[in-house]
Amino acid sequence: MRTGIGAGREDVNVSCRGGTRVEIKGVSRTRWIPELSHNEAFRQWALLHIREILLGRCKKEDWKMSHIELDPDNFRDSVLAAEYPASNEFAERILNREKMYAVNLPYFKDLLSHFAQPERPFYDEFTNRLKVVACIEKPNMTSSEDLNPIFEEKNWNAITKALNANANDAQIVFWGPAEDIKTALEVIEERALMAFDGVPNETRKGFEDGTTIFERVLPGADRMYPDTDSVPIPLDDEHIDRLQKNVPVDWFERYNQFALWQIPEDTYRYLFPKNYYPLMKRIINELCVNPKFIGTFFGHRLKHLHGQHKTVPFAIDKIYDLFAFLKEKQLDIAIAPRILKQMFLHPEMDFDSILTVLKFKKIAKEDIISRIKLLQDKFSPARKNTDNQDKINSIMGGLRAISEGNVDLKELVKEIN
Repeated sequence: MRTGIGAGREDVNVSCRGGTRVEIKGVSRTRWIPELSHNEAFRQWALLHIREILLGRCKKEDWKMSHIELDPDNFRDSVLAAEYPASNEFAERILNREKMYAVNLPYFKDLLSHFAQPERPFYDEFTNRLKVVACIEKPNMTSSEDLNPIFEEKNWNAITKALNANANDAQIVFWGPAEDIKTALEVIEERALMAFDGVPNETRKGFEDGTTIFERVLPGADRMYPDTDSVPIPLDDEHIDRLQKNVPVDWFERYNQFALWQIPEDTYRYLFPKNYYPLMKRIINELCVNPKFIGTFFGHRLKHLHGQHKTVPFAIDKIYDLFAFLKEKQLDIAIAPRILKQMFLHPEMDFDSILTVLKFKKIAKEDIISRIKLLQDKFSPARKNTDNQDKINSIMGGLRAISEGNVDLKELVKEIN
């Protein structure tokens, strides 16, 4: 069996008494599960504690958020002077003239900084939802209870005064593109109201350090996408019968067929992922081309040209047209690799024009064979101790250029022998 990261993919559901089901999606290592479960249970207890405090201060139906727009220029000097490492990123967002808003959260005093996960206070719930739902990249907010403050106290005093905030309130300042502000305000208000209920149903992403972040709302009956509880769509029997007539062959049957065709195994890693089997089978069956030749033609010749001309758009179905053309013109398939190269170099050129570029001439088999005697008489060995094979190779080399497309090269070798 496979082991290690990614071998498993677990959806870990965690809930504690008084809480609700939270799904940690796609945990890729089994040994992460205990710590993720522990921290998620702790987070839920923290949220339940926050709910208890809030309900002791205010009723949910009486709670109301307020906000104002801020002038980023009033905060530039403060941000640039901050020692917090991320302050430079905040400053860059401010310098880019993004919209900046301040939000007042009544009765949230000391709750935004409430410990929820290792190194993740409660305000982390807001910043991640701003990223996922409102699509505002991090860093996207700071708060009056930020553990790494980037605003000076005088800035917060001015903000709370402008918001008419009370001593028992907390504030969030966020920024982003103008088109995302409305959604961001809705996200902040929604998450604040969820705090009165305790633990929201949601899907979270787990990390190796045992912490999690918001990923998406946990789908309920009104889910965001069609799923198993959607109303079934009836299909006509004729439609199903039509599909059954064109069911793809299983991969192991293709593998066995390749073996029967004597296609070299070093081509399989290229041919299978590219799904060339249907096209190869069509060429072999309909045009009666040698299967082994087709296997090496695709697995060696085509692969090599694809590697050399990666940016060239190539219509793979034109290979069928190539072999249909050769059959119609009664040309031997040995010339196919040379034509294929020209198809990559000149994608718009027709096959007759390619033959012209290759300077191909139709020559009768008998005329080619008649030249064997002449080349045999001309043969001059390059070394003293030569054998008959050297002579055969020399004659074959002399005839190859005019033979490709005109005669089967294997038959030509027999004639030379």
